[in-house]
Amino acid sequence: MGPMTQSMTSTSSSTRSAPGQDTGQGGAGSCTELDPTQLLGATIGITSHRRSDELIATFTRRGADVVHAPTMRIVPITEDAALVADTRAAIANPPDVLIVTTAIGLRGWISAAEAHGLDEALIAALADTEVLARGPKARGAVRAVGLSEAWTAASEQTAEAVEHLIAQGVAGRSVLVQLHGAAGLEELEPLRAAGADLRTVAVYRWEPPEDLVAVDRLVDALAARSLDAVTFTSAPGAVALLEAAERRGRLTEVLAAMGGSLIGGGAAVVCCAVGDVTAAPLRAHGIDPLVPDRWRLGALMRCLSAHLAERPRARVATPAGELVLRARAAVLDGRVLDLAPGPLALLARLAAEPGRVVSRAELLSELPAATDGHAVEVVVARLRSALPRSPEGGAMVRTVVKRGYALEVA
Repeated sequence: MGPMTQSMTSTSSSTRSAPGQDTGQGGAGSCTELDPTQLLGATIGITSHRRSDELIATFTRRGADVVHAPTMRIVPITEDAALVADTRAAIANPPDVLIVTTAIGLRGWISAAEAHGLDEALIAALADTEVLARGPKARGAVRAVGLSEAWTAASEQTAEAVEHLIAQGVAGRSVLVQLHGAAGLEELEPLRAAGADLRTVAVYRWEPPEDLVAVDRLVDALAARSLDAVTFTSAPGAVALLEAAERRGRLTEVLAAMGGSLIGGGAAVVCCAVGDVTAAPLRAHGIDPLVPDRWRLGALMRCLSAHLAERPRARVATPAGELVLRARAAVLDGRVLDLAPGPLALLARLAAEPGRVVSRAELLSELPAATDGHAVEVVVARLRSALPRSPEGGAMVRTVVKRGYALEVA
């Protein structure tokens, strides 16, 4: 069975060979390219609504299973009466300054204007407006519609554009801001305080997800640390996940998992954000997410893939080949093993200290439903039956009489 996309259903591990070669283009700063076979067995949570198909396709091509649970969704408001009114106002009274915050927002605005026969008039009205772009993608959209930008925010943050305008002097000038979905209007208040005639135009908005149950299951998976990583591509999406965790009473567990805590013996879930804007609400909760050097979706995918390939939960050289442990699977010599949760949990515990004898009592703590040492013996027997024997014919899990069990190492 090949890599699979899940809507928050449990993973069923099976033996499978490596996937085909990934052909994604572009660099990722300091994050290196990887052999796509190295993501076999990994499980990645995806929280985004827009462009999630790209994330899913890339990660599955690289061998991972994907759990998709959008925490927010983008809803265009092209037929909104307020948007039409704001467009007519911009044509009748063009602003001195236009701040374009997102490429999708500007494209959506022009598209909405076109639907009402106003696109040409809008672009003509903005021809003499000083246009500021919040980053390269917004700048590209500005040029694509036939306008020219006067300045671009290097940080890709609205606050930098606001500071730039205030430094220029905005008293008595009209400033129109194309809002992104969850615009922080408080970021714009300094413009009003500095004397600007502040106007806004909203082209789309963020709304709750259609599948709240999927989000709850994602929260539970994070709390249980049964994901290798989780991705965030927008600040509203990150905030929504944290709010869902709080509603579910599991925020502390989720923060501990994404923050790298090893309390309780669990391994951390790698948290990856597309850029500093997206990372901000996570950092406010003490999480230090992985962020690519370039704040782009492709860079996120390459960076996270490289990180997971280099840092599995455990990597052990055994007589039967290299063993790699992931959140929901184990990979031996390039193949995903067919392991139920119990045997996988014991294998992960043994692999955490390869070669060391682990007592039955320690292994019993990895089996919440078990009550005595006999249950450990049963699960160890199932684990042995799923593992190949060493070239010399020995079992990979060795019994040490009256002491416990150990994972054989090469």
